Amino acid sequence: MSVSSSVRRLTAVAGVAVAVVGAVALPASAADYHHGRQQHPVVFISDVQYDSPGRDDGSNRSLNAEWVEITNDSRQAVNLDGWTLVDEDGYTYTFDHYRLNGRATVRVHTGVGRDTRTDLYQDRRNYVWDNDADTATLRNDRGRFVDDASWGRHRHGGDGWRHEADRRG
Repeated sequence: MSVSSSVRRLTAVAGVAVAVVGAVALPASAADYHHGRQQHPVVFISDVQYDSPGRDDGSNRSLNAEWVEITNDSRQAVNLDGWTLVDEDGYTYTFDHYRLNGRATVRVHTGVGRDTRTDLYQDRRNYVWDNDADTATLRNDRGRFVDDASWGRHRHGGDGWRHEADRRG
């Protein structure tokens, strides 16, 4: 066997090995993208406090202890201007001139308050999220579904907490 054929054979074997290792080590997000699916959206509902702790006395403090968290899992900021957060009864919060930084979370409170980078306020004087059962739905500025989270015996059937992103895997 000549030196050049040995080099070619070793190069071919090394190329196959790199391809196999690369396919196995492909990150889940890239693999999901390759198959045309994502595990969960880049922006999603990450947590909900639908039953404020303590007695529901209607105070602003109690209203603000009811909240929904929205997380941006990407590295890039996402403009949420015009996006909506809606409950099953149609109560709608519209994001106004808000940009969610990459790898960041914002908490949307029900009551009255001063908006910051990490906390937004719906400025309502009544509770939005039903303690027994409800669904929080996030839609983009074109009205397209982004994510939802449900709890209790919701209108869509079933018991307990349900998160749309969990069903996509």
